[in-house]
Amino acid sequence: DEIDTIRKLLGREPNWVEWGIFSLNWSEHCSYKTSHKYLEKLPREAPHVLIGPGQNAGAVDLGNGLAVVFKVESHNHPSAIEPLHGAATGVGGIIRDILSMGARPIALLDSLRFGDPMLWKTKWLIRGVVSGIGFYGNSIGVPTVGGEVRFGPGYTDNPLVNVLCVGIVPVDKVKKSISGKPGNLLILAGAPTGRDGIHGATFASDDLIGPEESKIPNVQIGDPFYGKLLIEATLEIAEIDGVAGLQDLGAGGLSTAPPEMAFRSKTGVHIQLENVPLRTPTLTPYEIVLSESQERMIISVSPDAADKVIETYRKWGLPANVIGKFIDEPVFYVTFDDSEVAKIPLEHLLKGWMRVSQPKPVASSNTNITKPFNIGLSKDMDLQETLLRLISHPNIASKRWVFEQYDWSVQDRTARGPGHADAAVLWLRPGNDAIAVTMDGNWLWVLSDPYEGAKRVVLEAASNLAAVGAKPLAVTDCLNFANPQELLTISEFEKVIDGLSMACSALNTPVVSGNVSFYNQSERLRIPPTPIVGMVGFIDDIKKIPMPSFQNPSNRVYLVGNMDTDGGVSLYHWLVNGGIQGYRHLIDEKVVAKYIIGLLNLISGGLVISVHDVSEGGLLTALAEMVIMGKTGILIDRRSNEIDWFGESPGRWVVEVP
Repeated sequence: DEIDTIRKLLGREPNWVEWGIFSLNWSEHCSYKTSHKYLEKLPREAPHVLIGPGQNAGAVDLGNGLAVVFKVESHNHPSAIEPLHGAATGVGGIIRDILSMGARPIALLDSLRFGDPMLWKTKWLIRGVVSGIGFYGNSIGVPTVGGEVRFGPGYTDNPLVNVLCVGIVPVDKVKKSISGKPGNLLILAGAPTGRDGIHGATFASDDLIGPEESKIPNVQIGDPFYGKLLIEATLEIAEIDGVAGLQDLGAGGLSTAPPEMAFRSKTGVHIQLENVPLRTPTLTPYEIVLSESQERMIISVSPDAADKVIETYRKWGLPANVIGKFIDEPVFYVTFDDSEVAKIPLEHLLKGWMRVSQPKPVASSNTNITKPFNIGLSKDMDLQETLLRLISHPNIASKRWVFEQYDWSVQDRTARGPGHADAAVLWLRPGNDAIAVTMDGNWLWVLSDPYEGAKRVVLEAASNLAAVGAKPLAVTDCLNFANPQELLTISEFEKVIDGLSMACSALNTPVVSGNVSFYNQSERLRIPPTPIVGMVGFIDDIKKIPMPSFQNPSNRVYLVGNMDTDGGVSLYHWLVNGGIQGYRHLIDEKVVAKYIIGLLNLISGGLVISVHDVSEGGLLTALAEMVIMGKTGILIDRRSNEIDWFGESPGRWVVEVP
């Protein structure tokens, strides 16, 4: 159907290069053709939102002259095939998304999902992914300040690698991905173009079925040292008058980014491939246009500013050439040595897929594996043994073995890093302002009830920010799902969107950016629905941040917030009963939003010594973590039942007060 539509739109048979260009632009990864109608339900606007979805990243006004720019992206398929370079280029790509907004990247967070950690394949994936994040992040000078690592049987064949990057920029210097007026020149800067990553976006828009070796050429190869040079050079040229817009060459490379810039400004673009710096001189026009080589940016500049931009990049040791210009005719026009390679109207290229009737979803032939890893937990154990077994589960146990491999202090902004708080805290010197950022997801919650579970994931992220005294501002989400052509996936996706929308509206935290990753399934397994929420908050006085651990034996400890807890959907229940019971109570997101305001007022008033939110593992786990992180124990004088001890409803905090 799509092939027939393309022929009708063009009124002719496309050539081979044009078929490749359409293949990338109409892929699920680039077009969002399945998800776009659902994503429109998400709240996007608020007075503090400067830029919402549709650009390379979202931007929020902090009220102090600075904007925080942030976005989360997935690199799931590449990481499943080649975990080191798949994860590394995921880091590099999201950094350049932030850079293209004119912002300096100041922090990275990663959310990782793997299968059974006792399997050889899982161990291989973990080693590769963690090494890839460290290899790129540690070399490029952007700290990895937080994240999460979780394990579940549904991720055995399809690991998830979601990476969030945060940047800051003066409010009046935020850039957009636009071409500006016709006559502006298009400059390609950064690493030379090679053969790596060709059809990476179409690879990300298909199931992981077939021999893995055949998919390795779809994986990009990154160079963090080129990436570091690109950061400094691009931030310098962003200050030059005449620079109209910036965009990272990510998925689709030259086949997607230039036409997107032109389409946003209602212009066209003409690219001359003979001017593209090449790593391999024998590349064909097809390979040049479709390559997804890393560490590349395109810049729209006025003709009188082009020389200065090129000189700046070359000063940093990076190739930079004028490879084309923006034109009046709204087409994507590609030539090589004056011979026409492709000519496609932008409306057909970027919106033509909307004319294709989407097939009705069919029943799923794959299954989720929900049987838990056996850690020997049972109802017959006493409370002490139960707690010890629970906190040694890989989903709760310390992740120091991961984050100690990352540099989380470079740039000297990290006030609270991984393992030292419920959310990372970054100082915005020279004043006492700070931002906090977190990533959260819980597949058990969402698998049990996609709507209710998605709400709870948002509320959990907000609870983490509140625990460090940060007012939640906005959300970026990465929505990881199985095949969208299957009825179960679409049903889950729609309910998750509704849940995210309800919770974000209650918190006044609009969704300003994000990513959808479909087709996370193999011949035998489909991943559980896994929405990952990244959330940023603002702290007006960094000196008031409470500690995450108990401080003084003479103080008192209280449980505050949502007392209507739920034991049916919890790690404890899953491990003991081997399944998910379902929610006993539906959470009221508006009430939790009030609890968050209440906690922030307590912290602002200096009434709280330490705070830790109650999440995975429940109340007893939270208390144990506060003891382990500090030097003070706790005597609990309240008898309770397993739901109170191990229930996981968000919006509850343990607080230590004088």
